Amino acid sequence: MAIASPSTPSFSASFCCTRTESTRSPTRSPFSISFTRRLQPHPPLTRQLAISSRLNSSKPSGAGGSFSPDNGGGSEHIQYELYHELSSPQRRRLGAPVFVTLPVDSVSTGGQVRRLKVMAQSFKALSAAGVEGVVVEVWWGLVERDEPRVYNWQGYLDLVALAKRCGLKVRAVMAFHQCATGPDDPHWIPLPLWVLEAIDKDPDLVYSDRFGRRNMEYISLGCDILPVLRGRSPIQAYTDFMRNFRDTFRPFLGVVITGIQVGMGPAGELRYPSCPTQKLTWAWRSRELGEFQCYDKYMLASLNACAREIGMREWGDGGPIGAGNLMQNPEHTEFFRSNDGSWTRPYGQFFLEWYSGMLLLHGDRICREAETVFRGTEVNTSAKVAGIHWHYGTESHPSELTAGYYNTSTRDGYLPIARMFGRYGFAMCCTCFEMQDELERQMNPAGSPEGFLRQLLLAARVCDIPLEGENFATSLDDDSFQQVLKMSKFYSNGLEKPSFSFNFMRMDKNMFEYQNWVRFSRFVRQMSDANIFRANLSSGGDINLSSMLDATKVGLAFAYS
Repeated sequence: MAIASPSTPSFSASFCCTRTESTRSPTRSPFSISFTRRLQPHPPLTRQLAISSRLNSSKPSGAGGSFSPDNGGGSEHIQYELYHELSSPQRRRLGAPVFVTLPVDSVSTGGQVRRLKVMAQSFKALSAAGVEGVVVEVWWGLVERDEPRVYNWQGYLDLVALAKRCGLKVRAVMAFHQCATGPDDPHWIPLPLWVLEAIDKDPDLVYSDRFGRRNMEYISLGCDILPVLRGRSPIQAYTDFMRNFRDTFRPFLGVVITGIQVGMGPAGELRYPSCPTQKLTWAWRSRELGEFQCYDKYMLASLNACAREIGMREWGDGGPIGAGNLMQNPEHTEFFRSNDGSWTRPYGQFFLEWYSGMLLLHGDRICREAETVFRGTEVNTSAKVAGIHWHYGTESHPSELTAGYYNTSTRDGYLPIARMFGRYGFAMCCTCFEMQDELERQMNPAGSPEGFLRQLLLAARVCDIPLEGENFATSLDDDSFQQVLKMSKFYSNGLEKPSFSFNFMRMDKNMFEYQNWVRFSRFVRQMSDANIFRANLSSGGDINLSSMLDATKVGLAFAYS
């Protein structure tokens, strides 16, 4: 364990780990950092869809009622008028496009689209409602499941082709992480089997905390560039996966597939698994501190080397002592407490610089490889930052520190991340757009999702990078949708050319219930700033009114995740 030494002099923040790679010239290292920002062209957009109709419907007879084109005696009129300028070959939007994230199990283990007919009806309904496109996680554990460099893209090819037929765009998430908690979970998708075999032989390939508990969600970034996966490094395996995706889907890139979000950690987020992903849905309510994930042998070797370089060998044996337990009040811990906590001392600063710096270096490596792979394809690239907000009101922000974000009351930990994304032309994806301080503080006075999000949005504005918003939990009430509108305007207000879009998490059977669908459709219209929607869907492969109505009916019986 590393022991803090208050008497030790301060040191430079430019610690050894990053310098070993980031200061090399491009000719000496394939991992040298490029500071040239790639300008992302706007993806070409296809013909615009338009719908002009009046939907006559009465209130549903009970909860879960669906739309009906003719249910007799309807006194309510829901008018969807979708206006599109058909004379233009490109789709024009006045506001922010909305995407909808598909169920995690949209593609089966065998590589087929699950519930294909119902998925097609749902796609038609989304398109008719004015949704721009869908977000689909492309799981490493499914595509390259059995053997290295043996890829099965068929299910995702079918999904993309279906989206094209329905007039939807696609954002593909390169999902290099595990999904769900274990084989008993119906949505279980592990890492590739050949990767799990390597982990069985060397358990230090995954993260570990001070208690020796290992997290199997994502390969430890400590071995990023080591040939631990049958002669390839994890970064090489991710790059080969993305390159094969590019070659396989090349006809769709920039036309149907307009965005690529690159996974960088658990749940696809650039972070450490300080708190297991399955617990994040309620960890903020229990105010968990999280655990530092630096105890696998590869992370410890890096920490030890950095400590030796500054002449403090005793700082390289492990993470901070006095960090308390997961549920402890941070003010009762030696490391996180506000007054003279170890996080403010030279040792704490050294450790947090190294810990967050390793995460930044990991993100930089993946951004650099992804930028090279997708250069010239006219797709927009992005990466996701986690919404760790439940100790945002404290001085030390402990749950952010354990996740790898060196963000405190005296230091901006998100600006370096935004700058790193900007160097490679990446957009930043962030969550919590629907959450409100007023409600959250009733259960957690130290939390501030709005404060966290404002800081992240300001970092994106300062670095002039596009933003993708997401909701933290699936909420289909008007207050949540209005909060999304409010926070999106906070980012876009005053910008001449704001680049903002929203990913709604996620499509499920509740989405197509009568009142939920009304609220969601209204939200899509509000995001697009279009007051009138009109359409003429009488020809060709256009989506007609009845297909939209049928889709909402079918959606009620769709067993989404």
